[in-house]
Amino acid sequence: MKTLTIIDTFGFLFRSYFALPRLQNSQGFPTGLLTGFAKTIMQLHRDYPNDYLIFAVDSKENLRKKIDPTYKANRQEAPENLKIQLEIALQWVEEMEVKSISIDGYEADDVIASLNKYATEQGIKVRIISHDKDLYQLINQNTLLFDPIKKIEVKHEECKEKYGVYPEQFIDYQSIVGDTADNVPGVKGIGAKGAAALLEEFGSLDNIYANLDKIKTERIRKLLEDSKSDAYKSKELVRLNDSLIKNLDLPSCLMPKICPLNNIIPSLVKYDLNSILKKLSNTKEIKQNLQEKRQDSRFSYKWNLLNTNEALMEFAKNLDENQIIAFDTETTSLDVKTAKIVGFSFSLDGVDSYYVPIAHSYLGVEEQVSLECAKEFIKKIFSCKEIIGHNIKYDIEILKTNFNIYPDFSKVRDSMILAWLYKSDSLSNLDFLMKKYFSHEMIAYKDIVKKDENFSSVSISHAAQYASEDAAASYCLYFKLKDLLEQELNNIAIEVEFPFIENLVNMELGGIRVDVEYLNTIKQETKQRLNDISEEIFDITQKRFNLNSPQQLADVLFNDLQLQTGKKTKSGFSTSENVLKLLYDTHPIIPKILEYRELFKLYSTYIEPLISYAQNDKEHRIYTSFMQTGTNTGRLSSKNPNLQNIPTTNVQGKNIRRAFIAKENHTLLSLDYSQIELRLLAHFSEDKAMMDAFFNDLDIHLETAKKIFGNEMAKEYRSIAKSINFGLIYGMGPKKLSETLKIDYKQAKEYIQNYFLSFPSVKGFLKLQEEFILKNSYSKTILGRKRSFDFKDIQEHQKATFLREGINAIFQGSAADIIKIAMNKITQQKLKSKMLLQVHDELIFESPKEAVEEESKIIAEIMENALQLKIPLKCSINMGDNWSKLK
Repeated sequence: MKTLTIIDTFGFLFRSYFALPRLQNSQGFPTGLLTGFAKTIMQLHRDYPNDYLIFAVDSKENLRKKIDPTYKANRQEAPENLKIQLEIALQWVEEMEVKSISIDGYEADDVIASLNKYATEQGIKVRIISHDKDLYQLINQNTLLFDPIKKIEVKHEECKEKYGVYPEQFIDYQSIVGDTADNVPGVKGIGAKGAAALLEEFGSLDNIYANLDKIKTERIRKLLEDSKSDAYKSKELVRLNDSLIKNLDLPSCLMPKICPLNNIIPSLVKYDLNSILKKLSNTKEIKQNLQEKRQDSRFSYKWNLLNTNEALMEFAKNLDENQIIAFDTETTSLDVKTAKIVGFSFSLDGVDSYYVPIAHSYLGVEEQVSLECAKEFIKKIFSCKEIIGHNIKYDIEILKTNFNIYPDFSKVRDSMILAWLYKSDSLSNLDFLMKKYFSHEMIAYKDIVKKDENFSSVSISHAAQYASEDAAASYCLYFKLKDLLEQELNNIAIEVEFPFIENLVNMELGGIRVDVEYLNTIKQETKQRLNDISEEIFDITQKRFNLNSPQQLADVLFNDLQLQTGKKTKSGFSTSENVLKLLYDTHPIIPKILEYRELFKLYSTYIEPLISYAQNDKEHRIYTSFMQTGTNTGRLSSKNPNLQNIPTTNVQGKNIRRAFIAKENHTLLSLDYSQIELRLLAHFSEDKAMMDAFFNDLDIHLETAKKIFGNEMAKEYRSIAKSINFGLIYGMGPKKLSETLKIDYKQAKEYIQNYFLSFPSVKGFLKLQEEFILKNSYSKTILGRKRSFDFKDIQEHQKATFLREGINAIFQGSAADIIKIAMNKITQQKLKSKMLLQVHDELIFESPKEAVEEESKIIAEIMENALQLKIPLKCSINMGDNWSKLK
């Protein structure tokens, strides 16, 4: 049996408005009701594709006013946000080309009652979508009410359970109870329970009045007597007219085969109903409309000042948990360990934006909000549905160091991360992005903060304008980029990158301890060695010069010593590391220069800065900054200081790592993925020989050597096999391999050919990936992260470079995906071991000695099962009192 779904258009939308979240689009237009309405249409089309569908609409005139002129006279004016959405929803009904019926002089309830009667006479069941209790009188074995928000069906027994009467008694029930909202008088003094009790005893209104003498309570009897005319007038007002429809073209009421929302795609795009758009079928039209909207992007904001406790607390009443808020802090410096908050800004819609000054400090400074009040308001902000920032990691760290506020990271969103996911090779700062996507020039920091001063010296009015712009821009940019991103990349943002911010906050604020005394020792040793090498070089050249000057060095090498010149730059002949390596065996000065450079880099980049950083902290801990958007592949990078590039292959690098130590009663714990990129190669290529080696936990480099060079030569050639294994992941060809192994090109080419013969599926996979990159101009990681390339009008050598980078990005990026997933899961465990550093495929923890054994196993279990591959993931576990002992 078919079913007719009837929607009480005004009634349903009116009550839905108050039940649904107060959503807004990127321009601040209210969309909660529209979103709920669209979801209802989508749900009905999905669940009841073969049913009939009719919208019942009120007429402007109402004949019930002839019965009682005061009927519905006292109804309050609908909120403006409801009215403007209601107008759009009614327009949608027309544009969706679904059946709607309005009858002059009658309410939608009368239309529904008439449709219900007609349908049931035709043997059709009826489903009424409404929150209106007036329609309970229509419920019978063929008719039910349905609440699509709560997904609840209201039938015969549900009516009795809720009101104490059955649907067939409901008209009489309403005649007694009345309805103050509609000015239905009822019997004054008798409420819901009294009415239900009377109808339970006497069955109907007529029978109640026929048996007034049997009512034992004098008060009730008197109330009924006094209000008899009101009771029967009320009955006339609440009884629905079910005789308005005598004939209906039912085929015209059938649910359309394609979801009706496809007819209003431009409007869905206009109001940013992206969650609806993603589920619709007409992808081509959606993309076209989105593109047109992007081309029409505008940015305009209004700044407001909240500079008293009273104003801020009053505004707090407007915040609720369903709101999305952009948030930004202004501070005295960029160093999160020392920076003090000066104020903060926020925006609820990307248009109206507010600044709250806290600690501006200048002569004659105006009234400001107290720290205590600011803290409470910020807590309220972070209790909302989503909090958007641009590089929000910094703002969260400021809140932790200044207020000890630590947010729920499941609510945190970042427009900078979305920009990076969309274009990983482009700038991701707010000024650049607002210019790019909104053609808007942001206020420059240097234009409001004087040299040698900080933000606390900026006037509150100028600060409000500057800071409010940042919050509004972050809001608009977030939704713009969310719209531009494919669903797969939005999923990565929500499921991986946004939660990952918590790891970075913990690591950056936790820091890692260093042994300053030991660092000072190696500083003196390194300084002495640099001096010794300098003297050796000066003895060879018979002249003193600045070894750190490329121009002076080039003059000595290529003019004085007459070495073969290499690449020439604008400032003269190059003395780059690559050039010097090619000259390595031509003169004894070259090895010494390379040693000097390596030592000087360690001395200037690590030893001296590490001592300086550590001496600024009472616990001698240093705090690096991790950049989540600093690479094209998805890997983390670090700065101030960079702890990811300390050399591991020489004594000096190991000595520096030895300076990193655990605090008292703790030990350092390291877990390092074993050959994760090669395991990914096996996973992607599904090469049987390679997969077998990993499944049997064999030495993959030795197995590779066996296949290329034979069992007898395998151990001797293992290092060459290792270079080939990793070289192919990094897109290495025979030319690069010949340079790396110091063999001729022909031999290198033969090694690679033999490798592909040994692992035939690998070559096929790499070839397919190159074709994919050339066709699509991007490569993809295991989660779908993209590395994009522009092949237009490029030379052949640049194309080869892009292909190498694209192949490399698949493996490095996929490894980054996996370790991020693992880190997120580890953080959720709330272990005693604290994550200190991530160095590509390695995680370093500071663990209590009594917990390290147990927790190392928990962490390893998480890392090895972070993502299900076609071959097992493995990680090594190492412990020690300093970093150098972890390998």
